[in-house]
Amino acid sequence: MTGNRIEALDVLRGAAIAGTLGTNIWIFTSPGGPADLAGALGQAGAVESFLRFLANGKFLALLTLLFGVGLELQYRSARRRGLRWPGRYLWRAALLFAEGLLHYVLVFEYDVLMGYGVTAIVVAYLIGRSDRVVTAWMTAVGSLFVLFVGLATAALLNSGAALAGSSPGSLFTEGSYLDQVASRIELAGVYRAEAVFIVPLGVVLFLLGARLLRAGVFDGTERGAALRRRLMAIGLGAALPLNLVTTFAGPGWFLVDRYLLPPLVALGLLALITSLVRRDAAPGPLRRGLSNVGRTALSCYVFQNVVASALCYGWGLGLAARLDWLRPWWVPVAWLAICALFMALSTLWLRRFSRGPIEAAWQWAYQLPWRSAPAPARSGSA
Repeated sequence: MTGNRIEALDVLRGAAIAGTLGTNIWIFTSPGGPADLAGALGQAGAVESFLRFLANGKFLALLTLLFGVGLELQYRSARRRGLRWPGRYLWRAALLFAEGLLHYVLVFEYDVLMGYGVTAIVVAYLIGRSDRVVTAWMTAVGSLFVLFVGLATAALLNSGAALAGSSPGSLFTEGSYLDQVASRIELAGVYRAEAVFIVPLGVVLFLLGARLLRAGVFDGTERGAALRRRLMAIGLGAALPLNLVTTFAGPGWFLVDRYLLPPLVALGLLALITSLVRRDAAPGPLRRGLSNVGRTALSCYVFQNVVASALCYGWGLGLAARLDWLRPWWVPVAWLAICALFMALSTLWLRRFSRGPIEAAWQWAYQLPWRSAPAPARSGSA
């Protein structure tokens, strides 16, 4: 803890933002862009498949867990102040959805914030319920999600069909920015399908993140250390090797490779990074950079996708088509350069401001309805 702030959370959020770019960078650097479904779903050589494996699904799951932790902190804050719950949090979730909608239309086809906004509304009504109720919801929703993924995987394996990609055309290599915006609006049902599909997984991970916070995963006690060791054993000792196997097991295992094993790996990453932060009393440049990214996470999430689009698409520098002959080797370099850029910019920004630019605008919008309203009613329970 640093004051009232859990320092490990900032580093974890920064790592999750950088890792999410590690997944999305393969979409941006494909000449077909997000429309090249075959490329996006892992039709790649051995080297590229391994590089994708390092980030695929894991950091998105980590980010989802951290949103659950944040929801739990919001719930605790409301209870401390005697405010009704979910109350204002529903406005917060609505703003998250609206921000995601703008990000989807204007920037990136596979935005996650819209799904988080929907998930947050569902979980807000569950977060204060008894452990028995929360466990029942996690078990039921998680079981249905696993069952669906299992049946879909069995169908893919039995059919022997490869994951077909669409023709990438010239939209992302030659099309204008406005052409891409129009495409996102026209194909919203296609591009938003994944966001709808993973809402059940989001419900489970939000609730799990909240329960891990309650269980003391960030504490400096022996109980917290023991919990982190168990999570590392599960996520890094067992799930990570299995995830490596599914990466090379063929396209039929895509759903397991992206949606079932990565959340388990994310638990191990959460535990490992938290342990490293707690152990290192003197943060170095990397940790400080990740922490600053974590404090400006929404701004960096949008920024990295804007920069990647400008670098890779035809309306920008068009590097996806120009450097396709260097694939996959140039892709990690592009990822590293963008990460270094937003680490440096977030550090410089926080020297003058307490919040990132999008965070500041978001906070202004969040407080707007209550600026001239009377004080909210208080109650004895949330």
